Amino acid sequence: MKAVIMAGGEGTRLRPLTSTQPKPMMPLANRPMMEHIVGLLRDHGFDEIVVTIAFLGNAIRTYFGDGGEFGVRMVYATEETPLGTAGSVRNAMAELDERFLVISGDVLTDIDLSAITAFHDERKALATVTLKAMENPLEFGIVITNDDGSIERFLEKPTWGQVFSDTINTGIYVFEPEIFDFIPEGRSVDFSEDVFPALLAAGKPIFGFSTEGYWEDVGTLEAYVKAHHDVLDGKVAVDVPGFRLRDNVWLGEGAEIDPGARIEGPCVIGDYSRVEAGAHLSEYCVLGANVRVGAEAFLERAVVHDHAYLGPAVRLRGCVVGRSCDLRRGARAEEGVVLGDETFVGEHAVVNPGVKIYPFKTVEPGAVINSSIVWESRGARHLFGRNGVSGLANVDISPELAVRLAMAYGTTLKKGATVTTSRDSSRAARALKRAMIAGLNAAGVNVDDLEMASVPVTRFQVRTMRSQGGLTIRLANDDPQTVEIRFFDRQGIDVEEGAQRKIERLLHREDYRRVRSDEIGDIGFAPRALEHYTAALMDTVDADAITGYGFKVVLDYAYGSTSFVMPNVLAKLGADVLSVNPYASTAGAATFDRPAHAAQVADYVRASGAHLGALLDPGGERLTLVDDSGRILSEDEGLLAILTLVTTALEKPKVALPVSVSQAAERICADAGSEICWTKLSTPHLMEVARTQKVAFAASQEGGYIFPSFLPAYDSTATLVNILGLLAQTGLRLSKITDHLPAIHMAHESIVTPWEQKGMVMRTLVELGGRDRELVLVDGVKLLHEGGWALVLPDPEEPITHVWAEGPSDAEARTLAQEYARRIRQLLR
Repeated sequence: MKAVIMAGGEGTRLRPLTSTQPKPMMPLANRPMMEHIVGLLRDHGFDEIVVTIAFLGNAIRTYFGDGGEFGVRMVYATEETPLGTAGSVRNAMAELDERFLVISGDVLTDIDLSAITAFHDERKALATVTLKAMENPLEFGIVITNDDGSIERFLEKPTWGQVFSDTINTGIYVFEPEIFDFIPEGRSVDFSEDVFPALLAAGKPIFGFSTEGYWEDVGTLEAYVKAHHDVLDGKVAVDVPGFRLRDNVWLGEGAEIDPGARIEGPCVIGDYSRVEAGAHLSEYCVLGANVRVGAEAFLERAVVHDHAYLGPAVRLRGCVVGRSCDLRRGARAEEGVVLGDETFVGEHAVVNPGVKIYPFKTVEPGAVINSSIVWESRGARHLFGRNGVSGLANVDISPELAVRLAMAYGTTLKKGATVTTSRDSSRAARALKRAMIAGLNAAGVNVDDLEMASVPVTRFQVRTMRSQGGLTIRLANDDPQTVEIRFFDRQGIDVEEGAQRKIERLLHREDYRRVRSDEIGDIGFAPRALEHYTAALMDTVDADAITGYGFKVVLDYAYGSTSFVMPNVLAKLGADVLSVNPYASTAGAATFDRPAHAAQVADYVRASGAHLGALLDPGGERLTLVDDSGRILSEDEGLLAILTLVTTALEKPKVALPVSVSQAAERICADAGSEICWTKLSTPHLMEVARTQKVAFAASQEGGYIFPSFLPAYDSTATLVNILGLLAQTGLRLSKITDHLPAIHMAHESIVTPWEQKGMVMRTLVELGGRDRELVLVDGVKLLHEGGWALVLPDPEEPITHVWAEGPSDAEARTLAQEYARRIRQLLR
C-alpha cells in the first residue's frame, strides 16, 4: 500500500529548535519524529512512501535515503514554492495511482491506520478524514459528522464562539486517486479550506473516522515537552531505543552511568552518553546520544539533544537543550528555557525562565539572562483579551515587555510604515508608551505621536492621516492598577483576531525585525489633530439645526481626555453646557465612582431643566445617558433609546447589533422596516461589521455606540453630537422615548468550565438543542424559545461558560438561564 508523508513545514513555532533543522527531524525520544511515522506506516503495511519536502528538505532525504534501512521504499517530491497541504500531495500525483493514505511527518501518534483504511473501503468513500476529540480545539479544524460518519461541515481554527464540536481533523486522510480531480495544479490548495468543501458541494462521499488512539500535534515547544512525557508514561505506543530497565529507564547502547549517580525514572539515556558520579537525573529526563553529564549536575524534566556537554554542577529544570550545546560548570537553565543548537553558556551563568537563545550564540560566564515571564506565570491562554493586552502596570506589563510587544507589532508592518500613538494622563501609560515607541522605531517603524488623546481621536488620526496602524495605552476604567494596550489597524478599528495571533506568535518566539541604524524609525507629532477631528465631525451632522434648537446639556467628563475635545465640538453647536470634572486627572479617574456621579448628573439635569445629561468614560468611547426627566438609562435602555431615534429619523436604516441584544431591539427595527446585521459580542467584530456592511448605526450592550458615517468605532463625542442631531430632526424629547421603552427581562449565569471541556459542552448543545430548537450560530449557540431565547458562549479568557437568557418576565428569564446552566453542569460531571 502507498502513503504520503507531508514533511515540508518550517515549524516556526518550535524555533529556535527548528532554526537549523526541519520539524520532522526534531528528535522525539531520541528518534526523529518522522521516523516514528515511518515505523507506524510500515507496521500497517504501507511499504511505498512518497515524502513531500520543502524547508531544509535535504536533511530528510539524507537521513532516510531510499527507505531501505527502514523497511520501506521512499521517493521524494520537492515543493519549489508553497503549494498547501493538497497542492503538495498533487505534486506527487505521478506516484499515486491507487488508494493512498496521507499523514503529517511531524505528529506523534499510534492511531490504527489499518482500521482507517478498512473503514474507507467499507464506506466506499472518495475521502476519509481521521477525527479525534481534543480538549482544546481552537488551533485545529473542527469537523461535524452525521450518524453514519458522513461529514456535514468543516470549520478551520475557530474562536470559542464558533466551537460547536470538540472533534478535530487530525490531518490523516485516505484518498482514492480521483481526489486529484478536485486539486487544481500549480497553485496553493488546502484540503480543509478548498478540497473538502468542494467535495461536499459536489455531493461526493466524504466520511469521518473517529479514533481513540493517541494523537498529538507537536507544534509548540510546550507540546514538544509534553510529547516526551507521554512517551515515557506509555500513553503512546512508540519504539524507544535502548534497553528498558526497572522504573521505566531506557539505556542506550554504550551508555555509561557511574555507580555514584542517581537515576529516577521514567527517563531515557541515549547511546554512548555518560553520567558522572554525584549527578542526579530526576523524572522525565531525556538525554540524546553522546551527551555528557558532569559530576553533581542536577536535571529534572530536561530534554537534551545529541552531543551536548553539561559540565559539573549544571542545573537544568523543565528546559530543552539543543544539539551540541556546551554548558560549563554551575550554569543554570530554568523552566521553559530553550537553547538552540551549539549554544555556549559560560560558568555560573543563569538563563532565567522562558528565555529562548537561538543557535550559535554565547552567554558569557557569570551572566544573568533575564526575560519577562509574565504571560507564562499568569497562565494566560492568549496575550490579547477583550480590551487588547492588559495587566498590572509595571508588573505584568513592564517596559521590557512593552518594547518586545511593540517590536512584534512593528514586525507585522512594512518597514517605513507609520503608527499613531497616544496615552491617557497616567504616568504608567506615559512610561509604557515611550517604551513602545522605542520598540516600534527599532523595528523600522515611524511614530506619529498624539501624546495625550482620547481613543476616538487616535482612531480618527490613524484613518485620516494614512497611518498603517495605531496604538493607545491607558489605565483600565475599572482598575487603576491595570493598564491596557489597544492596537488599531489602518482603518482605526481594533485589530482582528488573525492579526492578534500573528503579534502573539512573533512575541513568544521573539522573531522580531531589527533594522540597520540608518533605518530606525522617526518620531513626529501630529499638528492640529483636535481641529481636524472637530471639523470632520461637524461635516457629518446638521450643525445649523442643532444650533437652532438651543440645547442645554450636562456633561461629566470623568477626568478623562475627552475634556480636550468636547468643548470645541459643543462650542460650534451653540450648546449651553454644564461641565462636571472637565479636566484630565489620573487621581480623579482612579477614584471615580460612576454610579454616584451619574446620580449627580441626574440631579443637575432636573435642577437646570437640561435636555439631557451624559456621563462619559475617561477614554472617550462609552457614555451613560440621562434623559430630560433625570432618569439614568441602563446600557440596554440607552441602546433601545438611540435605536428608536435612529429608526424614527432615518428611512429603513441598516443597523448592526450583537446577537445577545434584547428582542425589543428586533421589534423596534421590524416596526421601522430596518435590517439588522447580527454580530459577535467582540468589539473588533462589531466594528468590522460597522465598517464594511454600510450600516447607519451599531451598538454594544456596554454603552458603546457607533455612527459609521463619521467613525466605525465607539466614540462618545460623536454619539452625543448625533443624538443632538436626531433630537433636533425629530423634535422629540428623550424622556418621551424612554417612557415608551418596553421592559427588558434578561438573566445571566456563569458556569465554571475547564478549558478542555468547553468544546464538548458546545458540541453537545448543538447536537441536542438543534433537534427541536432553531439555532443561531453567530457567536456561541443561541437557542430560540417561545417568547425568549438562551445564548451559551464560552469565555475567551477564563474557564467559564456564560448563559444569557431573555423571557416574558424576570422570573421566566431567570428560570431559562438556570435551566441551561443546570444542563451544562450535568455535562461536566
